[in-house]
Amino acid sequence: MTTNSLTSATGSAADFVAFPALIRQHAKATPDRSAFVCDGRELRWSGLAEALPRVTAACRSMGVQAGDKVAFITTISLEALATFFGVIAAGACTVPLATSATPAALLSMLRNADAKVLIVSADMFPVLADIVPDIETLFAGRLVAIGFDQAGWRTWDDWMASGDVHAALEPAALTPDQDFNLVYSSGTTGEPKGILHRHGMRSRQARRPSFGLGAGSVMILATPIYSNTTLQPMLATLAAGGTTVVMPKFKADAYLALCKQHGATHTMLVPVQYQRILDCPAFASTDLSSFVLKQCTGAPLDAGLKARIQQAWPGGLREIYGLTEGGCSCVLDADAYPDKLGTVGKPAADHDVRIIDDAGKVLPQGEAGEIVGHSPYMMAGYYKRPDATDAFYWRDETGKVFHRTGDIGRFDSDGFLILLDRKKDMIISGGFNIYAADLESVLAAHPDVQESTVIGIPSAQWGETPLALVVPVAGSATPASQLLAWVNAQVGKTQRLSAVEYRDDLPRSALGKVLKRELRQAYWK
Repeated sequence: MTTNSLTSATGSAADFVAFPALIRQHAKATPDRSAFVCDGRELRWSGLAEALPRVTAACRSMGVQAGDKVAFITTISLEALATFFGVIAAGACTVPLATSATPAALLSMLRNADAKVLIVSADMFPVLADIVPDIETLFAGRLVAIGFDQAGWRTWDDWMASGDVHAALEPAALTPDQDFNLVYSSGTTGEPKGILHRHGMRSRQARRPSFGLGAGSVMILATPIYSNTTLQPMLATLAAGGTTVVMPKFKADAYLALCKQHGATHTMLVPVQYQRILDCPAFASTDLSSFVLKQCTGAPLDAGLKARIQQAWPGGLREIYGLTEGGCSCVLDADAYPDKLGTVGKPAADHDVRIIDDAGKVLPQGEAGEIVGHSPYMMAGYYKRPDATDAFYWRDETGKVFHRTGDIGRFDSDGFLILLDRKKDMIISGGFNIYAADLESVLAAHPDVQESTVIGIPSAQWGETPLALVVPVAGSATPASQLLAWVNAQVGKTQRLSAVEYRDDLPRSALGKVLKRELRQAYWK
């Protein structure tokens, strides 16, 4: 019997090269080319290379040694990027924290991370007002301010001039098993956990040839620096010697203007950003012919939206399904498989992806269960959480370690993965499993639905029952009752929605994921 074990391999990984060494190589080869562009300013490769020993020296002045951690609560900027790679050059581990998190959550992450130094940008300092006293106690004498003055803090400019640069000119010897970054999970399905990535994994990941990046590539990124949606393509562009244009705050019209100005060739966006760009009045008149490849990740991309992107936006379209933890990635090259837009593609190169049941048994192809995966691109573990790390693992009969995704899916007859739901979001109504993705797909086909999500709510008769929360298209005159009847006429009896509720908007994370847990709370209290 064929099982849900689908592997694609491409051979051995490239030899390890540390990112600071790559920066120095690019600075020597193309010193005047832009490494990063942000807010109309550029940081050339020569300037980035010159910043590395300055940041290293500044870190040493605050007691940071190889293996220590430096935390960031910053929006993306040239200063933050120079510091990020300077921290790496110092042999330390970067800890970029979510600017969208609550102050209490940020304080909890800071305490968990054991960071030696904290760097904060001017726009984030007011947000931290409630925890500033705790921060100033926790990081006394080790606080760096980007763009503002505050007693007890070192301004970024002063900090950058504070160390012995001559002593830092000799590059730190970096190895594949050193910690590169500690990033925290979004917390959309529970308490955030620190995900630890090592240099070797990040280097292998960044130097894959599949994205078609080169020295002439221009990558446009409009997601935060703490997100893997930003980090992965940014590191890949850096490895290739291309230019990365970053946006501190996403706006569709500004994004389009940057694409035109810089001749964008590549981008990584989340689905809600694609939706807003396509709906932007400036989209139709913007020349996007320079695009080679557009990528999407962070949340499932609706099949209808994929088709719309393909028709209206030049260049290839690739959807990437994966985890910040790594291990399980699938890739859909939409142009090559236009009949598979309802899937997230096949397992990426060197990935072993399987489907298992609740007992941990591998299921036959076509059956639905939890998606697990193994690859060369896997986290070192959850920081200081061996219990959570072990719970995240599934092992096959040989002892091979796979990452659990928490997602429910199945492979179709051609080996393409179909996502059905989050395991925690699956609705069990009257003993039947109902996958929200099936119902959301039907809703998305209605012309008066702008966006929607389906959650399970309490039911005296069935235990729980599906409810659709819908943002209607502006000016729509379709009553919720009519939309309910339309959907239920197209689905099986056990899948029928109990109700449709209209909303002005849906709560989302900073990366565009609908916060279903937050929506459910009001009904389950």
